[in-house]
Amino acid sequence: MMPEIIVIAHNIRSTHNIGSIFRTCEGFGVSKIIVSGYSPYPKLLVDDRLPHLSEKLTGQIHKTALGAETMVPFEYQELPDFKSLKKQGYIIVGLEQNERSISLKDYKRPDKIVLLLGEEVFGITNEMIDECDDLIEIPMHGKKESFNVSVAAGIALYALTT
Repeated sequence: MMPEIIVIAHNIRSTHNIGSIFRTCEGFGVSKIIVSGYSPYPKLLVDDRLPHLSEKLTGQIHKTALGAETMVPFEYQELPDFKSLKKQGYIIVGLEQNERSISLKDYKRPDKIVLLLGEEVFGITNEMIDECDDLIEIPMHGKKESFNVSVAAGIALYALTT
């Protein structure tokens, strides 16, 4: 049985990464994306950003999302409401290299997952790591220390849904 997954994209700077995350989430049947922090996000029905700014960001996100930004439910939160998600039975799983991290191939997935993605260069903040029930990491075999955040999201979602 497929788990129910929500993805949180926190402090992702690039509209292209956000668009790619939307497209990947749509492909893996993610139930919702929570965009938070300074991450750009597509236009909302009630949007308090300046119209030209929301239109510009929506257009940039669309370049990689290719319509998935209209197919996956999403919301914007300044900071993710971890307490509410935990009350709903979700396990908060941070995708981060950390001494607490479990290799993705060894992780036993729960039925309700919130996959937390952090900033492109610095990852998930220590405060948000403290909110995570579990941390997972993708084994690296090359010289680079990490994958691009949207690529990492795809790898993690594949492993969590198969």
